[in-house]
Amino acid sequence: MRVALDGTPLTLSSGGLLRYTSELSRALAENFPEDQFVLVSDQPFTTPPGGPANLKRGSGPRNILERRWWSWGIQRELWRERAELFHGTDFAVPYLPLRPSVLSLHDLSPWMDTGWHQAAGRVRRRTPYLIGLGLATMVLTDSEAVRRQAIEWFRIPPQRIVAAPLAASAQFRPVDARPCRPYFLYAGTLEPRKNLALLLETWREVRKHCAVDLVLAGRRRADFPELAPEPGLELLGEVADEKLPALYSGALACVYPSLYEGFGLPVLEAMQCGTAVIASRDPAITEVCGGAALQLDSRDHRSWLEALSAAVSNPGLLQEWRSRALARAREFSWARTARLTREVYREAVSRFIS
Repeated sequence: MRVALDGTPLTLSSGGLLRYTSELSRALAENFPEDQFVLVSDQPFTTPPGGPANLKRGSGPRNILERRWWSWGIQRELWRERAELFHGTDFAVPYLPLRPSVLSLHDLSPWMDTGWHQAAGRVRRRTPYLIGLGLATMVLTDSEAVRRQAIEWFRIPPQRIVAAPLAASAQFRPVDARPCRPYFLYAGTLEPRKNLALLLETWREVRKHCAVDLVLAGRRRADFPELAPEPGLELLGEVADEKLPALYSGALACVYPSLYEGFGLPVLEAMQCGTAVIASRDPAITEVCGGAALQLDSRDHRSWLEALSAAVSNPGLLQEWRSRALARAREFSWARTARLTREVYREAVSRFIS
């Protein structure tokens, strides 16, 4: 099979979309050497490092007409690459259904609260039509929680939408990290739906009585307010992948109070590093954690205050959560994600032909 994947998320500097597209494309190529995979986009991007020979990049638009990417340019690119199927890794597929396609619907946050994604107007308008008009042959979600939600929200026939859980990269593993001071870690994009206001408020109260820092590691999106410096608060910005395992491993706990997630990849990365996780009770996060994390109501300030205070005053309480986290993380792999995704490709081809 010759498969084209949307490589546009690889133009990002960090975040879940980048991680998903990079890890999935490489895992597909590694696990299905008889297939050919090509990443295509109308923007310059970096090909995932370490990919096998059957993973390559397309040429991109070759003239002004092809810069009308979704209506014309992508069709020319797919024809040049002799692609049999297109996988839209970022909420979109071509407007003309000339071949089977799979659309990744990572979550429904663009439609749930416009304040969460002020720059997602195009996705909000376009994706429902691509799904509703059947331009996407199959729909793929990162969790069963989002699959159920999407079936109800978009009225998708259950047989046309499949969940394929993600995984943490193999680079995430426990390392010997001995920080100078104890700290809680939030890793991920700084954006409105991550509920960081609650985290900051509860941490400040804990810090009045306990010497513990809060480390925020991740890109600050334009719609997230800039935070002023204060004692104990470390704003690291984007952190290189090779430094993240030590950052996770050295944390007292990874804290993730998100209001809504499609999967919650930083939670799984932390668990794979053997880090105790304190997270919200979001359905997708609950699905990922599988009972291996301490989960709290995302709006219950008192519960978060009590949990963070207990973690600082008696860190031994977190040891059991660390053991559970490592065991649960072993159940996920990108090889498994690739196999499930490849099955969806086959189903899309079968449906398109019939």
